[in-house]
Amino acid sequence: MGKAMNIADMPQTDSIQELARFWDTHDLTDFEDQLEEVSEPVFEREAVVKIQLEPDEIEALDEIAKARGVGSADLIREWVLEKIQL
Repeated sequence: MGKAMNIADMPQTDSIQELARFWDTHDLTDFEDQLEEVSEPVFEREAVVKIQLEPDEIEALDEIAKARGVGSADLIREWVLEKIQL
């Protein structure tokens, strides 16, 4: 019979790749006694902001984004961050 799993066997990492490898070879039910219910969100979700652009503005945005090798949304985010300088 295999070794019993314990908390020390679970990876203590934020690495998505390492966690994915671990859970690809383990079952959550092996850790039922270590689970706890969480009443508040653990992760904050990003806010989504909609903006309205005219078709020619969208075309210009897409051309600039393509020239820079990024997506339109990434370019808009970059511009906003430049303006608010956080």
